[in-house]
Amino acid sequence: MSGSRPPNMSQGEGFFPSDNLPLFNHNNRMELQQYPRRSKPSLSPTLGELLKRVEDAQSDTSIDSTPVHHHQVLELGYACSSMPPSSPFVLSFNNLTYSVKVGQNMPFQVCGKEDLPHVSSETASMKVLLNDISGEAREGEIMAVLGASGSGKSTLIDALADRIAKESLKGSVTLNGEVLESRLLKVISAYVMQDDLLFPMLTVEETLMFSADFRLPRSLSRSKKKARVQALIDQLGLRNAANTVIGDEGHRGVSGGERRRVSIGTDIVHDPILLFLDEPTSGLDSTSAFMVVKVLQRIARSGSIVIMSVHQPSYRILTVLDSLIFLSHGQTVYGGSPGGLPEFFGQFGHPIPENENRTEFALDLIRELEEAPDGTKTLVEFNKSWQTKKNPTNRTCNGSKLSLKDAISASISRGKLVSGAPNNSNLTSSVPTFANPLWAEMMVISKRSLLNAKRMPELFGIRLGAVLVTGIILATVFYHLDNSPRGAQERLGFFAFAMSTTYYTCAESIPAFLQERYIFMRETAYNAYRRSSYVLAHSLISIPSLIILSIAFAATTFWAVGLDGGFSGFCFYFFAILSAFWAGSSFVTFLSGVVSHVMLGFTIVVAILAYFLLFSGFFISRDRVPSYWLWFHYISLVKYPYEAALQNEFHDPTKCFVRGVQMFDTTPLAAVPLSLKLKMLKSISNTLGMNITGNTCVVTGTDILRQQGITQISKWNCLWVTIAWGFFFRILFYFALLLGSKNKRR
Repeated sequence: MSGSRPPNMSQGEGFFPSDNLPLFNHNNRMELQQYPRRSKPSLSPTLGELLKRVEDAQSDTSIDSTPVHHHQVLELGYACSSMPPSSPFVLSFNNLTYSVKVGQNMPFQVCGKEDLPHVSSETASMKVLLNDISGEAREGEIMAVLGASGSGKSTLIDALADRIAKESLKGSVTLNGEVLESRLLKVISAYVMQDDLLFPMLTVEETLMFSADFRLPRSLSRSKKKARVQALIDQLGLRNAANTVIGDEGHRGVSGGERRRVSIGTDIVHDPILLFLDEPTSGLDSTSAFMVVKVLQRIARSGSIVIMSVHQPSYRILTVLDSLIFLSHGQTVYGGSPGGLPEFFGQFGHPIPENENRTEFALDLIRELEEAPDGTKTLVEFNKSWQTKKNPTNRTCNGSKLSLKDAISASISRGKLVSGAPNNSNLTSSVPTFANPLWAEMMVISKRSLLNAKRMPELFGIRLGAVLVTGIILATVFYHLDNSPRGAQERLGFFAFAMSTTYYTCAESIPAFLQERYIFMRETAYNAYRRSSYVLAHSLISIPSLIILSIAFAATTFWAVGLDGGFSGFCFYFFAILSAFWAGSSFVTFLSGVVSHVMLGFTIVVAILAYFLLFSGFFISRDRVPSYWLWFHYISLVKYPYEAALQNEFHDPTKCFVRGVQMFDTTPLAAVPLSLKLKMLKSISNTLGMNITGNTCVVTGTDILRQQGITQISKWNCLWVTIAWGFFFRILFYFALLLGSKNKRR
């Protein structure tokens, strides 16, 4: 079709580089024909049927010995003889009403997006977000929700996608006349957020492949998953960008339109029945926005219901949409097909000029009415009478004759909603909550995290460098400490600083989860994987890096400082360092799940670690801590590895740190001549009735431990307590994710 363009399209709107864009190549030429609305759109193949074509083509290849490219096997058209003549799925919503108190914090927001419609004059203390909204969306069609900023578009999408607490939302949402349970809706639907939440260093194909590993069941072979991803890449028109990284501010990657299509692809890889999108064309140029909507049309005609919010669609996008809902201050001012707009506004007394964009005219008129004293009340009332007069009463009855269970079973048999689940009598149990077992999810999460770390080695390199630099500085400052009283005191300072350093270096990992927070929330909102899988996987993959850091720090400082114990002493010292890194990493991970800002997280971590060091026992021993602060001493994370390292160093009762005249070294008598010190020792001996010479051992290692108040817990128990703290904070991190990542308004 390189030399022609569809009928009813102006010259400026018909020009496309048809040979370069997968969406407009000769394989997809039927999609740009026949823009005028049809009474009932036919359905294109499901992703499962596309996969079968890939496999059939591959099997033909083995016979003919002719190479076949994945992006040439897809013939996406409208006709599909295998599909039933009537649409089996109808999503109906009736009398949806939702409001919040003006004085309370606004409901759940995603990345700064908010939707704040008008405050009703009748309820001065309430802000009405949705006011008696009704309508229906059908399989094979795209429903678009339009309106000005603050009209309630995103709120309506959230209400239909079960992202508003049921006790707060009035009205009903049904699929084929049956109320949807939250658990079932999460399995058969997908929600695409307005912001593109993707890992920047993964390629397009890798991103979709990881999504397939999460969403598609383990019973599906690896080759079939790859074939499904290849079919999806062609369906999304991403063949030329398949091996390009997503990119971010510091790394060049795919374009904005391609990024948006990848975001859509990650949520539809399992071919959901319901697809909700929050302004998928926001921030895109005209061509990119149109390509995104054409992809959505293709998805809808494969057997899905597509509902999206649009701020202001172009003429070309309007020709693709099947039904519209215009909102103003949370109320419906028009509901119907795009073709009905001229007649609607003509009868309302504001005919649409012949050459003007219909949606732009409607939105401008609505905005003018909103500024009038009576607002859009007359338009709302006119729409109600229009709906009663124009919409046939038997539309819903004639739409779907199948029950929800039969419709879902039919879709699964056609390749939709890939779950690998048998058709049970219980509808809710006919599809599993999660596609894969916990251990399989852990493997995929671990593989993705390791790949991200491999693509950005500078992150771990900086942390390792910080540990090595700290170790070298400590090794040179405390180089070869002797066994004098000053050497013993300096050992105490070394251990206190070394153990606290392990915690402070863990603070560098705060941004790690904060960068993944919204990706995690998007993926877990619709059961891509379990929260427990995420916590366990990230705990396991953190251990190798902690071992490397511990070896680097221990090897740098142990022999250089001259610590005691030989190889066995070094091994325990290494485990003490490792346990401190583990507890510190777990503590920081927990805090990153609670706080939402990097600087706030750093401030809290630095403050709390300073308190932990203060009550560790170095600055003030346990016996001297006021009783009302004693509890803080026992919850100090620095206390236990610090005491374990001290016991490892001073465990030998035969090793002496203060001999005879050395007892005066830490007093003003240190400057007294040696002869006078010996006379004082003789006098002390006579007084105490014991012989104390210049070489008599006065203070051993166990005496130092006793002076520091380290008498309650053995060094091994200190080690186990430190490790237990790490597990405790990982459990708290899980509950923080469980309670803090519920994507629902209240």
